[in-house]
Amino acid sequence: MYIEPTSHTVNSMTGDLSNSTGRYRKKISDLKGIYADHAKFFALCAQDPDRIVYDVCEVRPKAESGDLIFGTTHMLPGKVGSEFFVTRGHIHACANRPETYYGESGFGLMVLESPRGDVRIMEVTPKTIIYVPPMWIHRSVNIGDMPLVMSFCYPVDSGQDYDVIARSGGMAVRIVENGLGWQAIDNTDYKPRTEEQIQAIHATQD
Repeated sequence: MYIEPTSHTVNSMTGDLSNSTGRYRKKISDLKGIYADHAKFFALCAQDPDRIVYDVCEVRPKAESGDLIFGTTHMLPGKVGSEFFVTRGHIHACANRPETYYGESGFGLMVLESPRGDVRIMEVTPKTIIYVPPMWIHRSVNIGDMPLVMSFCYPVDSGQDYDVIARSGGMAVRIVENGLGWQAIDNTDYKPRTEEQIQAIHATQD
């Protein structure tokens, strides 16, 4: 009748999560179409297609609504051209589900975008909690020279829609290195969503 409580330890440098129930990783070769400089991207893939960009440890206690999924993301530093390494990014398949991120180590950004294209950028630093409200697309960026480690938590019935970004040609901004730090620049490939697409996202909630 009752699930047993559990305890988990986060290694703030490696992102390892004790007693995790799952793990996956993304290599540079898995991230085709995300970065603006296609030539630099394919050169990196040719040089080392197995280069890890980020990996995720997670715990899924049960599948029924009302529970939580939680875990860690470990992002390596790097750039494709001048563009910093990023996660694929997503909106929740049930778009009215929120998520939290907690900075364990390193320095990064959380780039958030509403279905209508409003952009918010929040710094992720150690001991910082980022609240991602319902209905926001979000993507993590490592802007430092060391791994970025974050803890996350979201409702078990959220799901992920990764294609919402690809359908618009990427997110509205790209995060690049400008010689002094990071800078957000317009994504020239970005296609604003139609009203029909926006309403379709709004409908994905229960």
